[in-house]
Amino acid sequence: MDFIHDTLESGRSVRILSVMDVHTRECLALVPRRSFRGVDVADILSELGSVRKFPERINVDNGTEFTSRALDHWAYWNGVALDFSRPGKPTDNAHVEAFHGTLRRECLSQHWFGDLEDAIRTLEAWRMDYNNHRPHSALGQLPPAEFRTGGDFTQGRIGPLNSHA
Repeated sequence: MDFIHDTLESGRSVRILSVMDVHTRECLALVPRRSFRGVDVADILSELGSVRKFPERINVDNGTEFTSRALDHWAYWNGVALDFSRPGKPTDNAHVEAFHGTLRRECLSQHWFGDLEDAIRTLEAWRMDYNNHRPHSALGQLPPAEFRTGGDFTQGRIGPLNSHA
């Protein structure tokens, strides 16, 4: 789990929370907002938990949203360990960093978001394509969602998350 930054057509900055399952390489969430607090991250993870089992641990950096009391409480009450990377060591979260390179190259650099709603729609369409149709070499050329289901391709997927501006 980490953030990637982009800019709207108006020049306003937007932050995108990306949540990945490093085992299946599936992107569970791409949530754009102008800003995030720890409680916002906890709410998004709770929403994901309503359709997916919580992992034993989540890799995060030392950003204020991840070191917040709200996220710490969420992790404690949900039995999830927050595994913090060493400061200045992005390789501690290499899967997310590699994913961000793909996201930047294939989506963010190809689209200029008119507004936050446009970003939500575009990111969700890209996420669905990435999870459901794109083969991944580390998964035996299966798309992440198909790998997760044991090779039986199904259309039922996690839908877009609530993205308040």
